[in-house]
Parts: sequence; structure tokens; C-alpha cells
Amino acid sequence: MTHIQVLSDKPTLIAHALDLIVDKIHTTLQQQDQDKFTLALAGGSTPKPLYEALAKQSLPLEKIHIFWGDERYVAADHADSNQLMARQAWLEQVDFPPSNIHVMPTSGNDPSLDAQTHDQELREFFEVKPGEFPTFDIILLGMGDDGHTASLFPQTEALTVSDRLVTVGNKDGTPRLTFTYPLINHARCVIFLVAGENKRPALAQIFSPDGDPTLYPAKAVQPQGELIWLLDEAAGGELNT
Repeated sequence: MTHIQVLSDKPTLIAHALDLIVDKIHTTLQQQDQDKFTLALAGGSTPKPLYEALAKQSLPLEKIHIFWGDERYVAADHADSNQLMARQAWLEQVDFPPSNIHVMPTSGNDPSLDAQTHDQELREFFEVKPGEFPTFDIILLGMGDDGHTASLFPQTEALTVSDRLVTVGNKDGTPRLTFTYPLINHARCVIFLVAGENKRPALAQIFSPDGDPTLYPAKAVQPQGELIWLLDEAAGGELNT
């Protein structure tokens, strides 16, 4: 089921996303009698205030396991690291159990091998058999003005990977690690956070029946569970919702 919500501005979008995520964490752990909640984070500038807001919430951190949907192939302390941003904004601001933070490895000087390593780490954590895909409770995604999401970029090889959980994305010749479509689409809930007028052309294609997912990769995100698009007015104001 797809829900599209256009919020008045970015702070309102972030506040709505915060309420949604906190509610899903508590509801899932209480009603479904789960002992853990799995959350994959997005990089980029849009979710940073969301992570800062999550740091101020009272959450059962011992039951929350953090992952990333993609990561730039840089050192963990590099300014471009998605992991570093999330740690500074949220994870290091609270008493988060280190064993509950599952980073993508980016220090082996071999992106393909590191992708395989993380693929195996996910399989072991979720206890899935070969050929099966884990089910994340929430995967947060952003979207670039070119329509890419995670590190699934237009007309790149990563878009065609269907037999792995993690693969190597390509941004202008620079490698990144990324979740694959099948892994993303196996989630219980995928939440897009999209802000800014520069996103309007790509969104028009993504929500068009004629839009091409090889050119606008976010269009191919169609999870088995909920798909929630949270847009600010600048990004989504022209959509017929």
C-alpha cells in the first residue's frame, strides 16, 4: 500500500517522520511481541534533523538494531560517511548498544568483497536461508534530483542485481555499497523523505505511469509492505495526491 503525504515544509516533514517512526517502534515491539526492531538509515542532508530528534526520544535502544541502506566507500571517520553523520546526530548522543549498530564495511579496499561480507552479515543476523531475503521493519530512503535512491543510480549495473542483499553502486565512477531492490522491497515499511523544489522533475516521472525506473530508480521501490512518501511542499506541491 502506497501513501503520499505532502507536508507544508521540511521541519513539518521531519516532525511527522519522527512521530511515525517512534510509533512504529513501540507498536511493533509491543503488539507483535518482537524482541528487536530493525531500522535501516538513509544518508544525505534531509534525514539529519530526524536523527537529531530521535536522540531526544525515550526509546528501547537495547531492542533497536541500526543498519544503513547505502554507504559511500570512505573511511568511517570521513566527512562524507553516512555512518559518521548518523553517529554524530543520534547514535553517539545516547547510550546505544555498540553491538546493535551494524555498519557497512568500507575499509577493505575491495568494494565487491566488502559487499559480500555485509551480505553475509545480514543473512546471519536475520537467520535467512540462501535465496531468502530478510524483512526490515523500516527502511528509510532519500531521493536525489536524478531520481536515485540508496546508491541505486540511473542506468547502472546495481539496478539489475536480484540475487544479493548488498551490491556495489556506482556514482560517476566512484563505488558505494548499497542495498539491492529485492532487499528493499522485502521490507515491512519503506519511508521516503524528500525535500526541495529540485526534486519535482524526478518525482513527476516516478509517479507517472510512463516513468522509466532505469532512469528514475526510486520508481522501482515497491515493497511488500507499506510504502510511505513524505514530501515537503517544495518537492511535492505539484503532485496530484
